[in-house]
Amino acid sequence: MLVEQTMEKLVAMKLKGMAEALRRWMEETKEKEMTPLDLIGLLADAEWSHREQRKLTGRLRNARFRQEACVEDIDYQHPRGLQKATMLDLAACRWVEAHQNVIFSGQTGVGKSYLACALGQKACREGYSVAYRRASRLLDELAQARADGSHFQLLRRLAKTDVLIIDDFGMEVLTAAQRKDFLEVIEDRYGTSSTVITSQLDPKNWHAVIGDETIADAICDRLVHNAHRVKLSGESIRKTKADLTRGQKPAK
Repeated sequence: MLVEQTMEKLVAMKLKGMAEALRRWMEETKEKEMTPLDLIGLLADAEWSHREQRKLTGRLRNARFRQEACVEDIDYQHPRGLQKATMLDLAACRWVEAHQNVIFSGQTGVGKSYLACALGQKACREGYSVAYRRASRLLDELAQARADGSHFQLLRRLAKTDVLIIDDFGMEVLTAAQRKDFLEVIEDRYGTSSTVITSQLDPKNWHAVIGDETIADAICDRLVHNAHRVKLSGESIRKTKADLTRGQKPAK
């Protein structure tokens, strides 16, 4: 009865991890006696782990990743020019700590989005806040925010995010308003946070889709010059998997 009351009090005090650990400990067969100090340590560790897991769950939910991905599951067998050493280095997240960027470029289907989400997921696990947006959705979101008066709040929220993933950049030429919005986002983040860009276009060709030479120079200066660039090539992974599903020999 006393144990149940104690657990109820722990839950009421929002110490659910500690309460669950106490319940498990009471149900276990005790092979040896545990000192009060050891028991307190056990319960404290359980509470800490519980809170860290809740924080991670929240970061992953807020990131709104396009797909579930993690660096441990990256396929290095598919021939696309991806170096394992490069990804392992990026997985350490030192680039986030240094407020650097990452740019994945290459044709459709080579796994750019997956790699970006995998790095984002690892950043979440390291305690950083992450937001994933497709470029077109981000620009629509900025336009809507400008229209309803929440533009400043959105820019501030994006600026405070440790890692912003912008997927499929360069699919269409930006309008004047979009160029301005995009520059504001990148300018606010420069030197204080990290941005991950995926694009079918090599950065040297971004000027054409940004559409204004001066603004393009400003955007590229803030995104490209301190970026880790990963250029992918080869056959589409989706096409290869489809060929295998149909029993065909994948293209080499």
